This record gives sequence, structure tokens and C-alpha cells, in this order.
Amino acid sequence: MDEHGRWRQMRSAPKDGSRILVTIRPSEQGPGAVDLVYWASGDQHGGEAWRSSDSAPGRIIEYAEPELKCWMPMPAANVEALTLPPAWEGKDEAELDGSGI
Repeated sequence: MDEHGRWRQMRSAPKDGSRILVTIRPSEQGPGAVDLVYWASGDQHGGEAWRSSDSAPGRIIEYAEPELKCWMPMPAANVEALTLPPAWEGKDEAELDGSGI
């Protein structure tokens, strides 16, 4: 898998407002999933948090750090048919970034 198609530790995710893909941890609401998010500084619609990119003012989906397992950069824009990668299902987060070797 190339550098862009690899899941990474959340602590290394960019907090500059750029959009990234994240794996949401499974919970009682459902299995793990992938979402497109960006880091938002506090504003009139909420505090600092990861927000879903399809959120609209007043209807914001925010994720706290513990809800997110890992991230990866968005695929290149020249991809003909974008398909989202599957959610990362590893148990040991030390496996991310190859650090569990």
C-alpha cells in the first residue's frame, strides 16, 4: 500500500483544517466505520474537535479524540472512482505505522 493508503496514529493527524479519513471506533451505536473529518478550532458552533466534513452549522457531528482510532490522508484527486478504505479493525494500535514490529 502506498504512503497515502496507510492508516496512522491519531496523534500524528494534522490539525490545520485539512480533510482526512478516520476510523471511528466501534461502540454500542454500531461497528467501526470510516468518515471524512477536519480539525476545527472552537467557534460559535462548538469547541475544538474533529468534525465530520458533511456537518452543517447547527447540525454538527463532532468526534472526541478517544472516538477515533486512526487516520489517513485523502487519496489523490485524480482517482477516477473514489472508494473509501475499510475501517481499520486491528486490536493493537502499536501495529499502526509499523510500530508493532
